Amino acid sequence: MGKSQKKRSMRRHNPMRVPDSHLPKGLESAEESSAKKDAIPPIMQKMESPDSSERKWACVAASNLIQNDPSTRRLLQGKNVVGSLITRLSDSEEEVWIEAAGALRNLCIDGGYDICAEMYNKNILAPLKAFVPKISSTLSQFIDSSKSLPENARRVVYEFAENVITIFWCLSETSNKALNAINAIGLIPFLMSFLGARDKLPTATVTAAAQSLYVLTDDNWPAIDAVRSDVAYTSCLLDIVRVNGQKNEASDDRFVMLYVLCCGILGNISPLPVPSAASHLDPVISSISLDAAVQQVQELVARQASEPPEIEKLSLKHAPKSDIKSPTELELEKLENRLRTVQLALEILTGAYATLPDPVTEAEPSEEDGEEIEDGDGNMADAAMEDAMDIDHSSRPVAGDLDTSLFLPSLVRPLLALIQPTALSFPPPSASSCHPPTTSALSAIHVSAFECLNNVFLSFATHPHSELCADASIGQTIWNEVWTSLSKVGVDIHTGQEQKHAIWEVAVGVLWGVGKIWKGNLVPTEEHVRVLMSVCDASTDSQVQVKCLGALECLAQHPNSIDANRVISSYLLNMLPTPTSPSPKGTEPLIQAVSALIDIYSDERLPYDVNFREGKFEEKLAQSVEGFRKAVRAINRKTETDLRLRGEEVRDNLTAFIKYRKDLRF
Repeated sequence: MGKSQKKRSMRRHNPMRVPDSHLPKGLESAEESSAKKDAIPPIMQKMESPDSSERKWACVAASNLIQNDPSTRRLLQGKNVVGSLITRLSDSEEEVWIEAAGALRNLCIDGGYDICAEMYNKNILAPLKAFVPKISSTLSQFIDSSKSLPENARRVVYEFAENVITIFWCLSETSNKALNAINAIGLIPFLMSFLGARDKLPTATVTAAAQSLYVLTDDNWPAIDAVRSDVAYTSCLLDIVRVNGQKNEASDDRFVMLYVLCCGILGNISPLPVPSAASHLDPVISSISLDAAVQQVQELVARQASEPPEIEKLSLKHAPKSDIKSPTELELEKLENRLRTVQLALEILTGAYATLPDPVTEAEPSEEDGEEIEDGDGNMADAAMEDAMDIDHSSRPVAGDLDTSLFLPSLVRPLLALIQPTALSFPPPSASSCHPPTTSALSAIHVSAFECLNNVFLSFATHPHSELCADASIGQTIWNEVWTSLSKVGVDIHTGQEQKHAIWEVAVGVLWGVGKIWKGNLVPTEEHVRVLMSVCDASTDSQVQVKCLGALECLAQHPNSIDANRVISSYLLNMLPTPTSPSPKGTEPLIQAVSALIDIYSDERLPYDVNFREGKFEEKLAQSVEGFRKAVRAINRKTETDLRLRGEEVRDNLTAFIKYRKDLRF
C-alpha cells in the first residue's frame, strides 16, 4: 500500500482544461459537433496572408474560436494551426507574434499533453527562447523608468510575458526531453525576476512565473539547485509567504494563488514539515464550498448563453479582441481560479504527507526530514525556511469528535467535503460539460483530495494510535463519507468521464487505509463488498486490485459479520492456484489474497472462524502451496526485488499457517 507519491509521468499539475475525450476519434466527429467549422478555412487562409492585419486577425480569431470548444480545437489541429501559429511567432510584425503567443498559450491550457507535445516537436522552443532576453530587457526599462510610459504599452508586454511563461510551464510537463531542453535555457533567474519585482508588476504575470517555477522545481534537480543556490531567491519566496500571511492577503483571490504557489515552491526545494504546510494551506481548502461554486457557475453559464456568441464578431471590420472579456467571462474565470487554487493546495499537502511516514500529530518532524537535499548554501536556505515558516501550533486539533479529534489532523473534515461530487464534477455521458474548465477543475479537486486522504490514512495505518483505533465511531463516519462520495461517482463510466476511473484508483487506497486503522470495527455491507469485488475484477491494474483486496480483507475481519466473511473469503480463495492451473489474477494480487486469508483466520477464537472450518479452507490452502511457490519463483529478483521479498515472506507464512491450523486439530 503506497502513498500517492508525485510522479511526473503520471500526472499534470494543470489537467486538460477542456477535454475532447467524449468525442469519437478523428476529424469527422469533430466536424459534426462543431458549430464554428465554417469559420476555420478563412482563419487558416489569412494566417498566411501578406497583410499583417489579416495575420493578426487570424491569430486572435483562432484563439477565440477554441475557447471551451474541443470540437473546433480538434478541427483547427487538423489544419495544422499549431505549426502556423509557431511560424507567426517569428513574424516581422510585433502585433502578430504577440497574438500568436496568446493563441498558443490558450491551446496549451485547454488542450493539454497532446498539443504541448506537438508544439515541442515543431520546435516552439526556438522562438520562445529568443523572447526571454527581449522580455527581460523591456520589463527592466518599464520598472526603472518613470510612469510616463503609456499604460497600454505596459499591459501588452505584461500579457505577452504571461503567455510566454505559461507556454514554458505547460511544455515542461510534456516529457523529460522537453523538460531537459527547458532546463538548458536556464529560466530560473528570468522567472525569479518577476517575483522579485512583484510590487511593480500585475499579479497575473507574477503568478504565471510562480506557476512555472512550481512545476520546474517539482523533482527536477537542475531547477531546485538553481533556486537553492541563491539566498535572495529563497528569501523572496519566504517574504511572499510570510508577508501575505501576516496581512491575511491569502483571503483575497488576487493573492491566494501566488501565496499557495510560493508554499509549493518552498516545499519542492526543501520538504515542508506537515504541520507547517497544514497551517498555511488549511484555510485555503477550508474556505470554499464546491456546491456554492457550482451554483454560481450554472447561473453565469445561463447568463452567458444569452450573450452574443463570439463567432458573430469574426470579421476584419470588427476584429475580435483577445484581451477583452465580458463581465460574465471574468466571473467564470475568477471562480475557476479559486478552484484551481484549492487543487494546488491539495497537491502540495499530498506531497507534504508523502515525505513523512509518521502521523503528524505524534511529534515534530525529525532532523532527518529532507536529508536528500544537498549540503552547502542549501543548509542556509533550510534554516531560513524553518525560521520563517514557523509552525502554527494553534492550528493543531484538540480533543473531541471527528472535527476536533486529538489524533486526527484537522484537515480531514474539509478533505471529506472536497471528495463529494457536484452536479458539474463530471461531463454528461459522451457529451461535453456546460462549462468544461469548471468540470476539469472539480474532478481534479476530487482526485487530489482523495490522494491527500490516502497519504493521511496511510501514515496512521503504518504507525497507528491505540486511542484513535479504539474510537470506532470516527472510523465508521469516515468510511461512510467516503462511500457517499463513491456512490455519487458510480461505477458506470462513459466516454469522457475518465476522471471517475482516476478517483476509484485512489479511493480504494483510502478505503484500505481506513480499514487498516479501524480493522474489526467497520461493519461490512453487501453493497460495499460487491462493489469492491466488481472494481477489482474490472481493473487491469495490479495495484488497484491489491488495494481492493486489502479493503476486503479489513471488512472480513468484523467479528460478527459471518456471512460477509464467507463471501469475501470465497472470493479470495478463488484467486489461489490449483494443482492443475495458475492463479486467474496476477502475481501481486495473488500474494495479497494469500496474505489476507492468513491474517483473517489467524485467530481461531473469532466467531467467523466457523467459515474456515466448515469450508475446509485449510485443504484449499494446502493445495495452493506448490502453485504459489512457482508464482513467487517467477518474480525477477533483480527488477522486482521488493515484490520477490514480499512473496517469499508470504510463502513462508503460508506454510507456517497451514501447519498451525493442522495442529489445532479441530
